Amino acid sequence: MQKRLTMVRCSNHALDARARIPQLPLMTLPTNHPLRIVLNDEVHARTPEALSAPCRISYLAFKTDETSRGDIGRKVQELAERFGRPVPDDKATHYSENFGTFRFTYERHSEFSRFMVFTEGPNGELFGHPAIKALPEDWVAGLPGSLIVAANVELVRGADSLPDPDEISSRYFAGNVLVGASVASGAGRVFTDFRIHDDGFTRFLMQDISLTPRQAGRLAQRLLEVDSYRMMALLAFPVARDLSPFLSTCEAELARITAALVKPGDINEPELLERLTTLQAEIENRRSVSAYRFAAAAAYYDIVKHRIAELREGRIEGLQMFQEFTERRLEPAMSTCAAVTARQESLSTRVAQATQLLSTKVDVTLEQQNQAVLASMDRRAQLQLRLQETVEGLSVAAITYYIVGLVGYGAKGLKTAELIPLNPEIVMGASIPIVAALVFWGTRRVKAHIAK
Repeated sequence: MQKRLTMVRCSNHALDARARIPQLPLMTLPTNHPLRIVLNDEVHARTPEALSAPCRISYLAFKTDETSRGDIGRKVQELAERFGRPVPDDKATHYSENFGTFRFTYERHSEFSRFMVFTEGPNGELFGHPAIKALPEDWVAGLPGSLIVAANVELVRGADSLPDPDEISSRYFAGNVLVGASVASGAGRVFTDFRIHDDGFTRFLMQDISLTPRQAGRLAQRLLEVDSYRMMALLAFPVARDLSPFLSTCEAELARITAALVKPGDINEPELLERLTTLQAEIENRRSVSAYRFAAAAAYYDIVKHRIAELREGRIEGLQMFQEFTERRLEPAMSTCAAVTARQESLSTRVAQATQLLSTKVDVTLEQQNQAVLASMDRRAQLQLRLQETVEGLSVAAITYYIVGLVGYGAKGLKTAELIPLNPEIVMGASIPIVAALVFWGTRRVKAHIAK
């Protein structure tokens, strides 16, 4: 109560201070960038709730797609209408409202949406009355999307209000191995086992030693974000595990193809090229499907590490800290995803290189075949030319023979008519070179004309 009164007095003092600030006359400013207000408000949209011990938080995160994301937004509107509270806009990515007996926060992200329910005051056994019971049961049961995280947080007051870690594990965490640390430079302590209990929720136990309400709110938000982004990052691990046998099969096929390429003797290059093309298509298809998941996992893992660093952990004797848990349990999975990503990249590059090599070899073979075909065509053309020249010679002789015969008939006719006193045989003999020369010249003219 004293802390709340102090907050009220501080708030009133701040209002009085603002009232004493002289109000400057408004100026006409240039036109705003279309996104100026939106971008400025974005950094203030998800301010952590101020928390005072004792209190409870229930947290739900849903993996969503475009359809279920809109459905969840409509469920939030339905909840607000049921309790008579202000209804958020259809496109709202953040909504926070006091519903009287509880406070409710909704946030929408690119791949998931999440809710937080806050209730205050002592309420019996820890984790016995989670904050989610303040929500209508039918409303919770009808939430769309796939539940990826469900967590209950208990914030308790005092340095001596909790037993030792072994008793905490036995009483609140089913005897599981705890992850715990002092946080915020010793202002609080946090315990969890990162396991899903019989009620379907993971559990976080926060101890307020000297936390301010804002510190407690930021601490709770960071813990829940560690759990959420841890799970979102792990979505890539099954993808990596399923890809490994496929990549092994592809690597074996590539090895067989490259071995065939270097084997001496004739190879069926078109068949090998077809196999390589099919292999490359399959690899690129799997790669395009998994690339986003692996990139998202790397981004989520970075957020997890940053949120853990912001906890400012100190060791509690006998417990592993959040950073150690992450390094031992989450980092190997992320390393597997990174290794599969690198393996895909390497395999894709090697297949592309083999395809280029085989394509070059096929091109060289085709070029050699084309050269052989051209040489054969050249030989045939030369043979045809010689045959043509032979035929031309025979044609000149035949034409000359017939023309000389016609000259002989003419000479015989003239002799019979006693028009010329020459022997027809002499006339025919004398006409042979003249006729042959004229025929040869005539065929050359015709050939030259056709060539043009």
